[in-house]
Amino acid sequence: MLPAAARLRRSEDFRAVMRRGAKAGRRRLVVHALTTDPPDAAEAARAGFVVSKAVGNSVVRHRVARRLRHLVSARLGTLPPGSSLVIRALPPAADASSAELGSDLDASLRRLGLSGKSQARPPDNGSAV
Repeated sequence: MLPAAARLRRSEDFRAVMRRGAKAGRRRLVVHALTTDPPDAAEAARAGFVVSKAVGNSVVRHRVARRLRHLVSARLGTLPPGSSLVIRALPPAADASSAELGSDLDASLRRLGLSGKSQARPPDNGSAV
């Protein structure tokens, strides 16, 4: 679960991100992103999710939302401070694995110019094996 400070809750916040922010679409999801300019280092990155009935019944929608929440929570620390995301699941997300959703999320974040890596790679010391 995302901490309270990392969640978008008000419909006005969702509307602002979706109308004024940039978007990047993939087969299973669309990511809308809005960053504050200049970034406020004290403000944490926030995320919200839209999973409509087109994705499936209640059980399927909640499963997709849980998977997306888990994937985004691992990536929130890599996003610029003050940025807001709205992740909108599309109907193919119902049959997607977590790995497929993660790759679509990472590709969308890279396309938007945001970091899509959940963990930094260790430095290469040039040692050959």
